[in-house]
This record gives sequence, C-alpha cells and structure tokens, in this order.
Amino acid sequence: MKTITKNRKAFFDYNVLDTYITGIKLLGSEVKSIRINGLNISDSYCFISDNEIFIKGMNIPQLKTSIYDNHEPTRVRKLLLKKKEINKISISTSTDKLSIIPLEIILSESNFIKVKIGICRGKKAYDKSKAIKERDIKREIKNL
Repeated sequence: MKTITKNRKAFFDYNVLDTYITGIKLLGSEVKSIRINGLNISDSYCFISDNEIFIKGMNIPQLKTSIYDNHEPTRVRKLLLKKKEINKISISTSTDKLSIIPLEIILSESNFIKVKIGICRGKKAYDKSKAIKERDIKREIKNL
C-alpha cells in the first residue's frame, strides 16, 4: 500500500483509539486529480447520517486540462463500510463523545483509493505541550 497523503494535524490534535480502512466513492475526474495533483485532508472530518459515513472538507483540486467534466473540490463524499462497522462506530462516537477523523489516503495494491479513518479523542492543551516537549527531547537525543 502506498500512502498518498497523511493528516499530520490529526495526530497532533487527537489521540487515535481505533482505525479502519475504508473505500471511498469518487468520480473519475477526482481519481485522476488525486493521482496528478494530490489532495488536502487536514481540515476534513467524517460524520454519520442515515447509517452511512460521509467525509466532509476533503479538498481535491480540479483538473486544469478538463473543461466539461470537472468536479466540485470540497463536496461531501461517501465512505464505504459494512453496516456492522458503521453501527460500532456510531455507538462509540455517540456514547463516548469521540470524533471520526481521516488519518491518511492510501493507494492499495489493486489501484483502489482507500481512506484510513480513526476514532479519536481530542487532546487538551497540556497534552499537546507535553507531546511537543517529548518530541524535542527525542530530537536532541538523536542529534547527539
């Protein structure tokens, strides 16, 4: 599996409790644009509506060469999961006040674009500062 993009902001702002790899419903121009231009998932999130999971805020830039069949860059896209998994995610997010955040976009061996989503709990300000201190200490040790 080849990673197309990662959501580094998610790992800084959230504690990841559980992960799922899902398919995503895309248009042809979106797939081509992802392979050529890439995409941005730093401000995106997932939500559940009518027992389906959707991703909102994922920005796939339009193709410059295509005139007629271009897509809307920030439209809501459907994620493909089994009903059991959707129910499990729905229960955990509603009872424990957790968030569903896309962590990375992956190109699978069979050339399908997949989304790795995480069930996350938000970090407090003191947790973030603690993570920064630990990261700085690791850098100093590595440089010595």
